[in-house]
Amino acid sequence: MIHTVKHTVPDTSLSIPLLSSTPSSSSSSGRSSDTDESPATSFRYDFQDLKFKILNVPASCFHSYKLLANLSGHIGSVSCLALCGEFILSASQGKDIIVWQQPDMRQFTKFGQGEGSVKALVTAGNKVFTAHQDSRIRAWKVSRSSENLFRLVDTLPTTKDYLGKFMKQSNYVQTRRNHKRLWIEHADSISCLAVSNGLIYSGSWDKTLKVWRMSDFKCLESIKAHDDAINGLVASKGIVYSASADGKIKAWGKEGKNTHSLKGILEGHKDISLNSIVVSEDGSLVYGGGSDGYIMGWLGNKDFDSWKVICETKAHKMAVLCMCLMGEFLCSGSADKSISIWNREINGSLFRTMIIKGHEGPVKCLQASSTRVGGGVMLYSGSLDKSLRVWWVPNYSIRTQNTSSIDGTPKISTVFV
Repeated sequence: MIHTVKHTVPDTSLSIPLLSSTPSSSSSSGRSSDTDESPATSFRYDFQDLKFKILNVPASCFHSYKLLANLSGHIGSVSCLALCGEFILSASQGKDIIVWQQPDMRQFTKFGQGEGSVKALVTAGNKVFTAHQDSRIRAWKVSRSSENLFRLVDTLPTTKDYLGKFMKQSNYVQTRRNHKRLWIEHADSISCLAVSNGLIYSGSWDKTLKVWRMSDFKCLESIKAHDDAINGLVASKGIVYSASADGKIKAWGKEGKNTHSLKGILEGHKDISLNSIVVSEDGSLVYGGGSDGYIMGWLGNKDFDSWKVICETKAHKMAVLCMCLMGEFLCSGSADKSISIWNREINGSLFRTMIIKGHEGPVKCLQASSTRVGGGVMLYSGSLDKSLRVWWVPNYSIRTQNTSSIDGTPKISTVFV
């Protein structure tokens, strides 16, 4: 049964302060000239003018969220999000990457290249990497001093990499019957990216994991990682985790200068696809979101070479498509159009504190900001309904102290719509 809880207590009006912006090499006040298109009219929301009610009640009674902005402008489904200094990046099609500037979330510029959808976005310093349906990775440089704020610097595999390998027969691998490719090429859409320690990792529907050197974009290694499409990648504490439609998460550790080896396999439910993966800040906890609506959690040992299942939580009515971590809570987005907020217990199990509804399509991507605003955090969600929504989630709900069983099933659950 779904209940809405109301409190008849005094309340106070709180004005949300401006988000703080830390100057960095990835921020600019310039405008991109990558595209001749004029930015579409976007929803303007100034946090300085925003006022809403904060109930004056104990933390244990406080469960509320606020929709701050519903941003439109994409020509297709919003497939991925990334935080880049003072900007939020959201991507749809190849030439449809929108840059939103905080705090008013105005559409600052657009950039992009290529056809088909953008599958993944990741930032590292003053660089942005985008993964595309055309099996290529594009590297962009962010420069405050340049009129062209997001400038394409290379496409991976690079021309230099191609020329160094195409004349040697041993550099070709069989991708399907009567068809060969260079081992540095992905044979299908690149679905996910991760960056760590000067390396870029790319996972693809072609079942391979490739490793690239960030300094010169050279492909160093290609791993036949899974028996089905790779859907998610996370790099943490020297380990790279890949989540796949084969129902497994595999942990890869670096061996030697340019090679990785399999350190362990985290098994999900039988005959389901693992669509997303997150890892706790200390690297000890791994969570995978499945096509059956479950979130599974594993606890790793101190050497990160052995993991045990610590929770199996029925999180959504339909497939879990995306997750993100922010401190002690986990956010999950689903094909059922909802977002769930979970407290992470000491033993790694999950307790749901909130359900956020509002999207008109499946929630495909989530990002949480570390910026604290008015006693809460900012959560960004992209959906197949072509919108990017900005939510304010109070810290009170995150700190609620509740108990749950070892499998993560809540003993008490209150849903707020």
